[in-house]
Amino acid sequence: MNYKEHIRVIHDFPQPGIRFKDITTLLNNGAVYKQVIDTLADHYRGSGIDLVAGPEARGFVIGAPLAYALGVGFVPIRKSGKLPGETIEAGYDLEYGKDKLAVHKDAILPGQRVLIADDLLATGGTISTTINLINQLGGDIVGAAFLIELIYLNGRDKLQDLDVFSLVQY
Repeated sequence: MNYKEHIRVIHDFPQPGIRFKDITTLLNNGAVYKQVIDTLADHYRGSGIDLVAGPEARGFVIGAPLAYALGVGFVPIRKSGKLPGETIEAGYDLEYGKDKLAVHKDAILPGQRVLIADDLLATGGTISTTINLINQLGGDIVGAAFLIELIYLNGRDKLQDLDVFSLVQY
């Protein structure tokens, strides 16, 4: 399936020069959305995954249904101040700003096998921070799954030791 046909590109959002990949048009099509999740699940099925972790917010719309499809739990990686329990945090640079991510201290047990899932791999900043948080909790990262990869931003280079799987490349 050509998923690019279902992704809208919005020029100059959120700032001039950015070509935002809007996946809401893909998510709105149940058959295509299901195919995305099924394809990602098929790639990792049988990998002994215990949990899927997804960074806020669009990582939730890929990670949570992927966890469901794999029959495992989901760990939300949230923006700072959004989780009610005791957390650990790490800061990172976005392609157009800075932010912090947090995870509950008890969300991942040492040795649990974790797949990271997000909608987009760009510079790798968000995913590197997610990796940092999972590593701090003692999780064993199995791989990183993405709907979209912006190959011209070389984010994959920051994830050299991981199985990185993306369905669409720009």
